[in-house]
Amino acid sequence: MPPARGTMPMKKPKNAKKTFARIMSYLSEYRWMLILVCILVALSSGAAVAGTYFLKPIIDDFIAPMIGSQNPDFTGLLRIIIMLAAIYAMGAICTYAYNRIMVNIAADSLYKMRMDMFTHMQKLPIRYFDTRTHGEIMSRYTNDIDTMRNMMSQSIPQLVSSTITVVGVFVMMMILSIPLTVLVVVMLFIISWVIKVVGSKSSVFYRNQQKAIGAVNGYIEEMIDGQRVVKVFCHEEESKKNFDKINSELCEASTKANTFANILMPIMNNLSYIHYALTAIVGAVLTIYSGQREMGIFTLGLGALVSFLQYTRSFAQPITQVSQQFNVILNALAGAERIFALLDEEPEVDDGYVTLVNAEIDSDGNIKETDKHTGVWAWKHPHSDGSLTYTQVRGAVEFENVEFGYKPNKTVLKGISLYAEPGQKIAFVGSTGAGKTTITNLINRFYDVPDGKIRYDGININKIKKDDLRRSLSMVLQDTHLFTGTVMDNIRYGRLDATDQEVIDAAKLANADWFIRHLPEGYDTLITGDGSNLSQGQRQLLAIARAAVADPPVLILDEATSSIDTRTESLIEKGMDRLMEGRTVFVIAHRLSTVRNSHAIMVLENGEIIERGSHDKLIAEHGRYYQLYTGMFELS
Repeated sequence: MPPARGTMPMKKPKNAKKTFARIMSYLSEYRWMLILVCILVALSSGAAVAGTYFLKPIIDDFIAPMIGSQNPDFTGLLRIIIMLAAIYAMGAICTYAYNRIMVNIAADSLYKMRMDMFTHMQKLPIRYFDTRTHGEIMSRYTNDIDTMRNMMSQSIPQLVSSTITVVGVFVMMMILSIPLTVLVVVMLFIISWVIKVVGSKSSVFYRNQQKAIGAVNGYIEEMIDGQRVVKVFCHEEESKKNFDKINSELCEASTKANTFANILMPIMNNLSYIHYALTAIVGAVLTIYSGQREMGIFTLGLGALVSFLQYTRSFAQPITQVSQQFNVILNALAGAERIFALLDEEPEVDDGYVTLVNAEIDSDGNIKETDKHTGVWAWKHPHSDGSLTYTQVRGAVEFENVEFGYKPNKTVLKGISLYAEPGQKIAFVGSTGAGKTTITNLINRFYDVPDGKIRYDGININKIKKDDLRRSLSMVLQDTHLFTGTVMDNIRYGRLDATDQEVIDAAKLANADWFIRHLPEGYDTLITGDGSNLSQGQRQLLAIARAAVADPPVLILDEATSSIDTRTESLIEKGMDRLMEGRTVFVIAHRLSTVRNSHAIMVLENGEIIERGSHDKLIAEHGRYYQLYTGMFELS
């Protein structure tokens, strides 16, 4: 059969056996229910096969003897018809039951699979998400899960049912008439050959059609997204010409694909009618001559002929269903391989053993661990001899000859050495790709350093547990992401145990309180669509407030004010100063005006620090920073 219209070409799994075994591991706890399903499927299919065979005794034993009878007795006929109805009713009940059970099994199994995927996804390193598109990952949760659902709830039961039906029908046909069965098999081979010839040509054009559909959809999406640009540059006519070209290609591919698809169905229908008619003719001849003489295996009664003809009509359909469901199962197994590929991804490795704890400092300067939030943190450092030492978290960060590359053959950072004393503001400036964001990615161990060392309060960050390290840091990114929930919830994301008042205080610190109170519901205003109902500057202010409520010793601002206008920026400067007070701050900025008050400014180019010093010092040197600041060079 040709592929259905609008469907993607069949995807084949690389290792179907292994993948199916892993799927069965999710179904293992339902083994008894699956056994029950198999029994119900067998009963349902058996009922359909047996019901058709009942036509033989009904005609031969009850109807035919009563023809011409003066006083026909319908008792026996009524009894067997009731029995037949009971068999079909049992089949219907069994069909409903196994479908209902499989729906529940599929839903529960896929629930666990989605939970496993999401849980494992949280453990994956940032590198995994940096090397894959969001759509590629999302397709695991949508397309691949949907194909799994279809396979579990529909395809597998139908495959088993169709297989049992085909085998049962074939056996019953052999019992009724061997010669007619041979005729049916020969006709099926002819029909299959026709399907192969026509379908093979159709499949080629269907693949071309899918490519053309993808091109058309991609172009339409591109034009919708870039509609403003199209109109600004009056590019409408050129856009229509380009669309006309790819649309014509789709039209041609669709025409050819659907031509073969459309002629196949009439051919199939006519061949099936010819098949049925030929079987009826041959069967009628055998029945007529069987009434005149003994014909051995060619003997065929009227009831047997009627039953056989009914089996003939129901024989081809299950065979087609087996082929179709087999393709669906292969698609589902291919999707399952993608799901299991995600589950098999190596989780983020964490060999750290130094943890972050709340602490108190007594009058003698001794650090003691406590369960309550004091605003003082300490690194809890266990040693090989069993002893524990506590180091107050102050925010001293040091890079020592750090080299790093996202790919082995491409070095991004080359021998970076720098230090930040507690409470200092360190700024990074430089062209795009100079390595500014990479430095911040290394501080929070999104990526581990292959060469060199990074120390945090004198402790190698590789020794610090990643979760504890990241709790001691707070980041404000250039691309702000807000979650579905209230404004209060989004700010509290920085520290989930923060009180409402602490959230409000953080908003005031970031100078976000003034606009939040003007929202329809204030702090209870619902944010949806990644904050689409807010301006970019307002979203950035909420991100800054989120960082403020975390109250970390180290703050990283990656273009944190890039989306805020100069007036708003000036309004939050005092709040930012309060936020940064007593904290070590790393700032990445394109606006050089925002880093003038930094304790040290690092100018990076091609992964190297080419200049460092205060604003006044770098201006006096008339180097790269001077050129950037005075506009002699643009900061790209």
